[in-house]
Formats: sequence, C-alpha cells, structure tokens
Amino acid sequence: MPNLASDTQATLFDRTDTPLRRPRESATADASPTSIARRIDALDWPQATAELDAHGCAMLPGMLRADECEALAALYPRDDLDGLFRSRVVMARHGFGRGEYKYFGYPLPDVVGALRTAVYPRLAPLANAWYAAMRIDARFPPTHAAFLRRCHEAGQLRPTPLMLQYEAGDYNCLHQDLYGEHVFPIQLAILLSEPGKDFTGGEFVLTEQRPRMQSRAEVVPLHQGDAVLFAVHHRPVQGTRGAYRVNLRHGVSRLRSGRRHTLGVIFHDAT
Repeated sequence: MPNLASDTQATLFDRTDTPLRRPRESATADASPTSIARRIDALDWPQATAELDAHGCAMLPGMLRADECEALAALYPRDDLDGLFRSRVVMARHGFGRGEYKYFGYPLPDVVGALRTAVYPRLAPLANAWYAAMRIDARFPPTHAAFLRRCHEAGQLRPTPLMLQYEAGDYNCLHQDLYGEHVFPIQLAILLSEPGKDFTGGEFVLTEQRPRMQSRAEVVPLHQGDAVLFAVHHRPVQGTRGAYRVNLRHGVSRLRSGRRHTLGVIFHDAT
C-alpha cells in the first residue's frame, strides 16, 4: 500500500474547497482535477450511454490508475484524518448485508470531487431523456454544481460519495441509494482492488424487475480502476405501447477471500 504521509499523495488528496493548497508535485500532476476531467472526456461516452440506456448499466474500463486506487483504499482505516469521513455504517447492524462503508465529509478529496464534477454533465442528457420518457416532470441542470444547489435548497446537505470495505464472507444486499426528494437516476462505482489478487468472489450484481416478468440479473466483470455506471432506481424500457418503468437494485455477491474496496460516487446529496 502507498504511504499517504508522502508529499505527493498528500497533495493528491487535498480536499476540495480548501482555501489554501500545497503546490502539487510533478509525480501527481496528472492526478489533478483538471487531468481527471481530461481523462473523463476521453472516454467513449456515446458507447457508454447507449449501453446504459439499453441495459441499465455500462462499464468504463480504466477510469482510475492502480496507484490512485491504492491511495484511495489506504484512506479507509484513517479515522484520524480530520473530517475526511462523516459516518461509518456496519451493514449487519441494519440488515444491509455484511461488511461496512464510510461516507466522505465535505470537502471531498480532490479525486472524488473531480469525478463527480466531470462525470455528471455526461449523464445529465440521458437522465433528462429518461425522465421525459417516464413522464416525470423534473429535469436536471447541465452542471453538477447547479444540481447540488437544488439538493441543498431542499435540505439535502450531507455528501453521499462513500467507500466500501468487504472481507471474506461479506456481501451487500440488493438495494437503492435514494436519500431524499432529489435523486439523480444514475450513479458510479469504481473498483479499487484487483480481483484474483486482492480478493475472490465479490462480483457487482444488478437486478431489473419488469412488470409481470421475473427479475433479470446482470453481473459486471470489473478490474481494478474500472468503473460501472448504473441506474439508481428506475429507468424506461420501450414496450409495444410506449415506454414503461422498470425497477433496479444493485449489490455485491459474497466475498470468497481477501479484502475488497470500492468507491461509490452518488450525485445527489442526502437529507
């Protein structure tokens, strides 16, 4: 694991909105929010949004580098970092499964905030098309900052990006991340660990329930640094009489061995 006490990794994870920043070292210059945005822009978004629209999920390989994944995962046990995480949830206490997760507090680490800012505008047009097809009146603004203002004005003030940790025998029950009145219908998860090396099992699972039909399951084969986009709650599916809503849930299958870390990027904030 990287040593987060080093200057380079400390600058990588300076948190957003911090008034004073240390100069970035050249070794991490390509991990700045600007370079993250360039990397996001270079992805095949027409293909990704087409798959998301057709299947309810889409994989984006190599969104983060291995060193970025390892540095993020190494933050998980560091409760001594002032304000880095706002809360910790042990899943078994709430019937959510086994394992645990922590929500980041504001200000977010730079990489997490940059992902939110850069990915949201790529998804907002599809989110608006979905809501129009499902005859939902709400529409989403073109920038994430504008959408967060809407959340905050409605009392949804708590940040929702989170990091999850699973060990052997842990799993995450099928669920939906809603958190309040204003819900962005697509979210992002990035696998920070390497299957077959850091852990076995622990596959990302998505289920889709169509009216009067049995549920359809989708398993996404992620590697370290790969991202998956997926529907949070509902998405439209075209039928013979027009579009209808299908209900989606996501989770993680049982870990057979090792330890697995995931970064979850949810675009709406929580009440």
